[in-house]
This record gives sequence, C-alpha cells and structure tokens, in this order.
Amino acid sequence: MVAMRALVTGAGGFIGANVVRALLGRGYEVRALVRPGAEVANLRGLAVEQAYGDVRDPSAMRAAVVGCDLVFHVAALYALWVRPRRPVYETNVDGTRQVLRAAWEARVERVVYTSSVAALGLREDGRPADETTPANRRSLVGDYKRSKYLAQMVAAEFAARGLPVVIVNPSFPVGPYDRKPTPTGQVIVDFLNGRMPAYVDTGMNVVAVEDVALGHVLAAEKGRPGECYILGGENLPMRDLLHLLAAASGLPAPRVGLPSFPLVPLAYLNAAWGALTGTVPRLTPDTVRMARHRMFYDPGKAVRELGLPQTPAREALRRAVAWFQDNGYVKVSRHGGGRAPRRG
Repeated sequence: MVAMRALVTGAGGFIGANVVRALLGRGYEVRALVRPGAEVANLRGLAVEQAYGDVRDPSAMRAAVVGCDLVFHVAALYALWVRPRRPVYETNVDGTRQVLRAAWEARVERVVYTSSVAALGLREDGRPADETTPANRRSLVGDYKRSKYLAQMVAAEFAARGLPVVIVNPSFPVGPYDRKPTPTGQVIVDFLNGRMPAYVDTGMNVVAVEDVALGHVLAAEKGRPGECYILGGENLPMRDLLHLLAAASGLPAPRVGLPSFPLVPLAYLNAAWGALTGTVPRLTPDTVRMARHRMFYDPGKAVRELGLPQTPAREALRRAVAWFQDNGYVKVSRHGGGRAPRRG
C-alpha cells in the first residue's frame, strides 16, 4: 500500500517539527516546507523531502502541494512584538489564504490548519473557554491574536465553500525543538537562568508539544471538516507552573506574585525603548493586558472526538526543561545533580 504524502508548512519550527515527527511515526511520507534561508536544524536526520517557499507566494504554494494528499498549514509568525506590524498579517492571514487556495485547486483530501487559542474568546466568569466561546475586543489583545483570529475566519470561509479543512487551536505547548524560543518557552528559559525574581499572577493552559503534534495527525484522520478542536492540556495558575518548573530543575520558585496593573507604566516605557532601539521588549502593554486574565481552556472536545492524549503538565515541563538544558539555553547548569548542558 502506498503511503499518503503530507505537506507541512513551517516544518522547521517548534510545532511544525513535532508534527513532522508525528507523521513519520504513523507511516506518512512528508514534504517539509521551510522558508528560503530558514534554520532547518529541527529537521536534521529525518527522512523527509525538503522544499522551500514562502506561504505568501501563490506560485510557491501551488508547487508545494503537487502530489500531496494532505496539507498541514502550521507556518505562522508567532511573536507578541513585531515592528512594523504588517508582516504579522501578511504571513498569518494572507499566507493562510494562499496555502488554502493552493490546497483547494489541488483538491487535496484533507487540510489541517493550525490556528491558536489566541483566536478564541475567554469566559467572563473565569471558567475554561471552549471552541464555542466567541472572541471579542477583550480577548483579541495585540497583532498576533488579531491576525490569528482573521486567519481562522479565512479557514472557516474555505470550509464553508467545501474545502475539507479541520481547524486546530493549540494552547501553550512546551517541549523539545523550541529553538526560537516561543514566548512560552522564553518563560521557561528565563526561569532556568534566574531571570524571574517575581511573577505576574496569571495562568495558562499547558500542553505537551508531542500531544499537540499527534493531535494534528488525529485531526486529519478523525476530525470533522469545518470544526475546531482545542489541543490543550492542564490549566495552571502561574504560581503552580513555576512550582512544577522548580521540581523539574531543582531551582527555587519565585515567591512574589505581582498584579498586572502596576506594571502598565513600565510596559509603556519598555515598548517605547524597543521602538526606539529596534530591540524586542520583554514587557509590553499587550503582554500586561493579556496577563490580566487567566487563559484557561477546555480540550474536552479533542479528547472525546480525536483521542487527544493528555500528558501531565509535570512531565511536559520536565521534558522542556531537559531539552533547553541539553541544547545550551541555560548559562549555568543547576539541574538536579549539576549536569552540564550539552549544545545541540
């Protein structure tokens, strides 16, 4: 029997590289699409066909889908601070339109579009949100969230026209191959390097990136076209998340929790300095606004319909800590028995 071939956009990135591995593990052939000149260390040693192209380029996307049965559109510009702002919308919204149009023209069997919980709303009563919780101005803070919301609307439009596209909404994945790292990964790196004397009293849904990756494949195999599935795990207040990082690393957790409101003036100063110097500020008005709400989500639909695994957050964070230590992100190793980090 001939194996099905899957195109994965953004294959060299954090989620994309894990999706590639999940596909290979289930016997699929993979065409891994990366931007020209992009880092491909996450694909080293894998039996994949590497292709190059920009998701914003219609001709490149048409060429990329040729001969593929499935398309996993994972590529996105995931950053909470980008100046100028336009590339966020060009990549996340216009790029999604080009990929889905190419998949439509090629009549592929199934498309899985990687959206985000950023495109969903939050409940007013603080309970975990689900796929039916509508987004509003309160939840769509910043260009990244707004761009993912608009891109999900593009995917929904194609689904309404008949494209067999399934939308997945990962929450806050942690684990291996987070080379950039992502904003969530940066929290872990800052903790491991002792750059977190205090924390903001917020919360998030933590999920193992391996579960997110398998969730993509399960969405292709079992998901209903036009439906959304939250690929999430455990809802953790920041205090609990930091205590799990402390247990995984042997480092003390910060004890001081700060409300978000007093940080607003500092955030504006940081943003102004970043705009002036061209650097990326660690604290911005948007990140402070997001921290005002606990970003809790309910992955029950994906667990029931897809069989999404639920790796405990403790184990997911342990794997993330180990990967960052082993790949040179920790300046001074203080893990457990003092094991020195290896550079990968």
